[in-house]
Amino acid sequence: MSDDEQAAYQVVVNDERQYSLWPAGRDIPPGWHAVGEPGGKDACLDHIARVWTDMRPASLAARMSGPAGNAATNQE
Repeated sequence: MSDDEQAAYQVVVNDERQYSLWPAGRDIPPGWHAVGEPGGKDACLDHIARVWTDMRPASLAARMSGPAGNAATNQE
């Protein structure tokens, strides 16, 4: 088993609802916060795959769901 497989990670998310892995026990960078408990790399990646279903940044998703975004999708 490699060191990478044995290392503990933390799932982190930013205000744009973008997810990443961060080494557990290290200070989390500004603008990010921890989600859930630290775990192995595979478990953390599985969690991200389950919850991060819309890869668009939150600000883009909000703009696209607003009146202008809806009008653009309703054009023929």
